[in-house]
Amino acid sequence: MTVNELIEKGIENSYSYQEYRTLVSDLLAEGKSTGNEQSEALTNYSMLNDRRMKRLDKTLKLDEAVTEAFSDAKVDHITWVVLTEGWCGDAAHSIPVINKLAELNNGIDLKIVSRDNNDELMNNFLTNGGKSIPKLIAYDTQNKEVIDTWGPRPSIATQMVNDYKEKHGGLDPEFKQDLQVWYNKNKGVNIAQDLLQLLPK
Repeated sequence: MTVNELIEKGIENSYSYQEYRTLVSDLLAEGKSTGNEQSEALTNYSMLNDRRMKRLDKTLKLDEAVTEAFSDAKVDHITWVVLTEGWCGDAAHSIPVINKLAELNNGIDLKIVSRDNNDELMNNFLTNGGKSIPKLIAYDTQNKEVIDTWGPRPSIATQMVNDYKEKHGGLDPEFKQDLQVWYNKNKGVNIAQDLLQLLPK
């Protein structure tokens, strides 16, 4: 299958944001997380992330300039395909922001796609050789082409991760905790700024 065919197949089997939120909650009620792998740890992450997303859905306030830019942008036939899973911490902070931005423009359609159920698609959008999520693919459904991609982290968080890895050789629980604190303080600002770059110039 071509990349476009894989994207189209992913869109066919995708969820709206609300459907995805319901899916995560329903699975948690059964003690499960999304994705092929099931473990107590992944379920616990999913539970934490479900709470994060609920909080962000209620409290997230976008910058006025960003809101204006998205509302006014001449966008047509663009689908934001987001590969993710419920246990992913970065996704829990990013996807509510992505959803709010997509809602501002009728030309953007957000589709949430399971990474594990779309392995071949994921393999075409790796980050440094890894299946890092969330991964947003901006896809023009009319011209059948990938316009841009974003993810798995906002630019500042990516820099923090790279700097820490360079210094310490990897990421430890202490850093992961610091990263969560950064996300909470940043309140989606960096994500929104990054995604502005996906709008037509």
